[in-house]
Amino acid sequence: MRWENLSVVPDGSPDPEAARAAPPLPLALPHAVVRTFDTPGFAGMTFYEVRAKSIINRVPAASRLPFEWTINPYRGCSHACTYCLSGETPVLTASGRTRKLADLRVGDQVYGTVSVDGERRYVVTTVYNHWQTVKPAYRVTLADHTELVASGDHRFLTRRGWRHVTGVATGPDWRPGLAAGDQLAGTGQFTETPKDTTDYRVGYLCGMIRGDGNGSGDLREAMARAQAYLADFRVAARDGLASLSDLIRWPHAPSDCWLRGFLAGLFDADGGRDQHLMWLSDSDEGLLHQALDALRRFKFNAVLEGQRLPTGVRTVLVGGGLGEHLRFKHLCDPTVAARWDLTGVRVVGGEDLQVVSVEPLGLELTLYDITTGTGDFIANGVVSHNCFARNTHTYLDLDAGHDFDSKVVVKVNAGSLLRRELAAPKWRGAHIAMGTNVDCYQRAEGRYRLMREIIAGLRDFANPFSILTKGTLILRDLDLLRQAAEVTRVGVAFSVGFVDEEMWRAAEPGTPSPRRRLDAVRALTEAGFDVGVLMAPILPGLTDGDESIEATVAAVAASGATSVTPLPLHLRRGAREWYSAWLARSFPGLAPRYRELYRGGSYLPKAYQSELTERVRAAAVRHGLGRASPRQARQSPARPDEAGSMSAASHPAGRTEPEDVQLTLL
Repeated sequence: MRWENLSVVPDGSPDPEAARAAPPLPLALPHAVVRTFDTPGFAGMTFYEVRAKSIINRVPAASRLPFEWTINPYRGCSHACTYCLSGETPVLTASGRTRKLADLRVGDQVYGTVSVDGERRYVVTTVYNHWQTVKPAYRVTLADHTELVASGDHRFLTRRGWRHVTGVATGPDWRPGLAAGDQLAGTGQFTETPKDTTDYRVGYLCGMIRGDGNGSGDLREAMARAQAYLADFRVAARDGLASLSDLIRWPHAPSDCWLRGFLAGLFDADGGRDQHLMWLSDSDEGLLHQALDALRRFKFNAVLEGQRLPTGVRTVLVGGGLGEHLRFKHLCDPTVAARWDLTGVRVVGGEDLQVVSVEPLGLELTLYDITTGTGDFIANGVVSHNCFARNTHTYLDLDAGHDFDSKVVVKVNAGSLLRRELAAPKWRGAHIAMGTNVDCYQRAEGRYRLMREIIAGLRDFANPFSILTKGTLILRDLDLLRQAAEVTRVGVAFSVGFVDEEMWRAAEPGTPSPRRRLDAVRALTEAGFDVGVLMAPILPGLTDGDESIEATVAAVAASGATSVTPLPLHLRRGAREWYSAWLARSFPGLAPRYRELYRGGSYLPKAYQSELTERVRAAAVRHGLGRASPRQARQSPARPDEAGSMSAASHPAGRTEPEDVQLTLL
């Protein structure tokens, strides 16, 4: 469905006071009623209220989904979170330099992190998306006097895992928050780079020209920089050393800016670094003593090695690890980029990165965020979480990242439009599946209540339907579901891929917990419904083990569900990038296995699916739980059987199904 199928909500729509200033409308939709809400659950979100021209949508015949008709009252998902920082926040780029968060662009290379053998390490990653929003701002102050301005739902990496700037102690929106004493991970705050002044340039030329050229790596970048500076001073090599002597002479009282340039030039000429040490090597001992004095002036821990090499070269060593090396990089701004490759360096923290305070600023600010391939980036020296992109929102000419989470299209006329379409002579009462794109019982449904009107319309026309959801809000409509079940077939299914609480918080943090979903299954079964549970998605290497399957099937059986249907993870474009980045960050050891499993595309190999199905079947038998056949399992969310169970169905007339169909819940 595209924007041309939508129109504007009349000005007289309800709750006009809720409509207020909001981000610009998408170009494809020049008018709509735009609403934002002050409640914490919808902070930073924009709702575009539109009048759809159609609501019962036909699934394309080429689709691999085994149902023909669907209703999606929402586009975008209010389950998702947003994370944002001040636009002035410096971000570590692949060159080792920093750039303001507000100035980053899609395609830029920055540093993120991945977990390797249980240790988090730095890697270069790509910026896939960049956006801004206006949200209440907080200041996080660290022991080293770093100040981070962020929204309350932004997350930073601590020794205890990811923590939001502000936490929620209880309820369905529970989340851990930063507290005084939490130690963040990273390098320590970034230093402001030097200004490009005459003093800096002269100092750079002094260090570069007087150095021996013992530095590691390709020096062409440094040579080009020196030549450009010389050209500005109208000095060329053909003018002879006499013309250069005054330019590179050590000044009587060098300024800090001159010394920064000098250290940058000398490092480009004679420097090098590895994961542990940084050094300057030269045969001119007087030059090295000058460098040592300059380094100590800027409070670096530097020493001159006592031993002179046979070549006459001595070395100044700079300790302190990556944090001090980056401070030197940003303080002095040397040129040779190859020396600043941080790939594989271990991420650590320190007492200097302890949280001292988290305080609200008392105002809303324009804040920024990015999506990267690793799911994080380095913000002013600490590891900062970001948002992941999904692809489905691009159907509305909105981006797949922040827009999916924060710009939800609400088809406010869904109920009345459905009644009109059900009454049309051409409609033959076909089964309608809901929850097939985004969850129809996402949090926004609590405010808009569109499903009550939809279910009432389907009830009044005795039209069969099914609902697949992770949302416990469905219990609000239990009365209507009962009434509809008296006149037509009603199927209900819940998605519960696993019951491990830690895995849920990691993989599905915006949804109700698996236990709450199973409580909803129990309430529906006690109300007389045959409720099927989809073990979906089952994550290879994470939730496909015998222990996880046994625990999940046992919990499903205890809930009173009539069937359990295993659905392994299906990774389409958009979801694939999101999941791959999460896996690389959280379980990097599984990445090679996933590349092998999904090398054929979005679906897992048939042999894996068959083996998994048999193990779930065996567990279901042990716990006295019915299970769909493999063919029925592929159809279960779409077409209930005569008893209303989500575990059995037949295809609509004229539709065929590929043998390797696998439904997606991502």
